[in-house]
Amino acid sequence: MCGIAGFYPRCKSHDSVDVLKCMLTRIKHRGPDQSGILLTNDIGLGSVRLSIIDIDNGRMPLSNEDESLWIVFNGEIYNYLDLKKDLQQKGHIFKTTTDTEVVLHLYEEYGVECLNQLNGQFAIAIWDTLKKELFLARDRVGIRPLFYYKLDDGIVFASEMKALFEHPQIEAQISSQALSQVFTFWTTLSPLTIFKDVFEVQPGHFILVDDKGIKEEKYWELPLCKSDEYQDLNIDEAIDEFRTLFSDAVKIRLKADVPVGAYLSGGLDSSITTSFIKGNIQSQLQTFSLSFEDKEYDEADYQKQAVDFFGTEHRSVQCVQNDISQKIADVIWHLESPVLRSAPAPMGILSGLVKKNDIKVVITGEGADELLGGYNIFKEAIIRQFWAKDPQSKIRPLLLKRLYPYLSQMNGAKALNLFFSYKLTETDSLVYSHLLRWKNTSRIKQYLSDHLKFELNDYDPVPELESKLGDKFKGVDLLSRAQWLEINLFMSGYLLSSQGDRMAMANSVEGRYPFLDHRIIEFCMKLPPEFKLKCLDEKFLLKKMMHGQLPDAIINRPKQAYRSPLVNYNDSDYVKDLLSDKAIESAGLFNPDRVKRLSLKIHSGQNISEVDKMAFMGILSTQILNDLFVNKHKKTLNKSELIDCKLTLLNLV
Repeated sequence: MCGIAGFYPRCKSHDSVDVLKCMLTRIKHRGPDQSGILLTNDIGLGSVRLSIIDIDNGRMPLSNEDESLWIVFNGEIYNYLDLKKDLQQKGHIFKTTTDTEVVLHLYEEYGVECLNQLNGQFAIAIWDTLKKELFLARDRVGIRPLFYYKLDDGIVFASEMKALFEHPQIEAQISSQALSQVFTFWTTLSPLTIFKDVFEVQPGHFILVDDKGIKEEKYWELPLCKSDEYQDLNIDEAIDEFRTLFSDAVKIRLKADVPVGAYLSGGLDSSITTSFIKGNIQSQLQTFSLSFEDKEYDEADYQKQAVDFFGTEHRSVQCVQNDISQKIADVIWHLESPVLRSAPAPMGILSGLVKKNDIKVVITGEGADELLGGYNIFKEAIIRQFWAKDPQSKIRPLLLKRLYPYLSQMNGAKALNLFFSYKLTETDSLVYSHLLRWKNTSRIKQYLSDHLKFELNDYDPVPELESKLGDKFKGVDLLSRAQWLEINLFMSGYLLSSQGDRMAMANSVEGRYPFLDHRIIEFCMKLPPEFKLKCLDEKFLLKKMMHGQLPDAIINRPKQAYRSPLVNYNDSDYVKDLLSDKAIESAGLFNPDRVKRLSLKIHSGQNISEVDKMAFMGILSTQILNDLFVNKHKKTLNKSELIDCKLTLLNLV
């Protein structure tokens, strides 16, 4: 795993080497083992490397035989050995044993079509010295990040946005439109980011840049099926096929020249991945988990059951509320986005434990909930659709009570009705499953400053999303529509970034996700809905597959969403300062009086709703983001701090 950065054309107003070094220094946590720069008359490419395959010989930028193509690469290609055999038969000669070099020769052989052959998680940049063309690409679901900024005559790109801001032509400014999107969807609508004029390479897309401009194209999209297009399989046949696919997905993700560990939370998904890992290795497996001082969030008892069952070499770290408060600024520095939950912070603590034990790679269970109906939002949509057929029913809404036992305000039928009846009968809406969540999240916008509200001019991102969807959902069942939204928005834009890549790579740890193997994604999205969510029983296929192979207590345990405590602003002077009237007014993003009332309410600890908690975290994280990136209170790099890069100079006059 690595961090990459570069620009086209070459930076002429400043020293190009120093600009690239500054960009790479900002993301050195992504690749502390090696670094390198390519500089030509046309382009600058740079990489920092976390060595996992061919540890000594994989330094980048890397070229093909005649140096007509150069690559910097972030990620892993799990089927690279099979691809390499094919390329060698076609006459390609390799000087390393890395997957990076396979990608380079594959591009040389097939051009942009090479992307369809890759099974992995990646962000790619390839410079063609003959065509004077830059190729950028990102994996299918956006596991690895890649951002860019359009110059008048070219582009600047990097694995993280903080690297872009080291380029002399780029300044960080928070986008009011993007902030409105975050305070609706929890993330921005791709390719937008929270910063003005900074874009992400969209998942499943590639970009070509030359002197004529920038062209972006899609090479993969999450499948959607109508009822007559579902897989023609019974449940046992589906289980057999899934087991075969998943076993291979786990096996190929164990390839590394360093030890591989796993997260073991005590839930079904991590227990399944651990079970399949154990079936593929002979050595002792190291597993890691997170516990909480506050028992409301803790899963330690289930973790102990899982560890006892598997007999892994296990380590756990406990997160206390003070940890979150003290680390929140560093967390936002790595996330580069506002967040509505403190959940990323404990994940950073967990990856820190992994690093402390000299593990560079961990396998995790992300993706199972999205693909196999594990989230309450899916059940909620189906219950609301059922209730909508008889809106006056007093009994049907009671089904919702079992979904959120931790929400004390949901005890009575009247409260359930008031909360969940929003646009109840609008079942034809393309985004019916998420309307309620987005409405509740949008209440955070009441805290925006008058200036920002005027700038937004009643902008609502939901109609924008619906317009983008067009007729994509026509004839598609409710669960599949909800899954599509959850995968493309929440999973890609928030979960894989804020709780995945950013918190792992902050500690130079690479996460691998067998459930997100594109073969499994495509298979699951073609399954009938009842194989995923059967009578409100989530992940039906997985539970049936693992019956007798995992403890019943793990298979049948109630679904517990990963949650973490709220930041206590009294534990941190920095947090208190950023929420002061002076700091709020200076930033100009929020209304000082409303923020003050919210802060007092949070401090009192009484009658705090989930929306209050989200609003508090959203405001705080945005204030931190503004302070670190717009106000630039993260100090400017000086020459003594710049990483020492191996420099390659080509065709320089």
